Amino acid sequence: MPQRFGRPGLLGAMARTAVISGTATAVSGRVNRRQSERDAQRQMSAQSQQQEWMDQGAAQAAAQPAPPPAAATDRVSQLTALAELKAQGLLTDEEFATEKARVLNS
Repeated sequence: MPQRFGRPGLLGAMARTAVISGTATAVSGRVNRRQSERDAQRQMSAQSQQQEWMDQGAAQAAAQPAPPPAAATDRVSQLTALAELKAQGLLTDEEFATEKARVLNS
């Protein structure tokens, strides 16, 4: 059989194409796996960081004392003061009625 020089024949070209294709597929699969692993690590890191923030927020909320209860207004003393102002002539009947309604509705 004569020895061939120059470009490969049909079988040689097919073999080279198969090797290149197989190599490209293997490299592509490896790159995809590595990228998936990195994405999973980033996601786990983000979740743990978010959980830390939530835990810190809960701890801060628990550490802060509750605001003091709103002081209950003494309606009777307010109405008494309004009646005294009216008796002194500092409030008109209309102003007294308006303020009385405000105190009773609050």
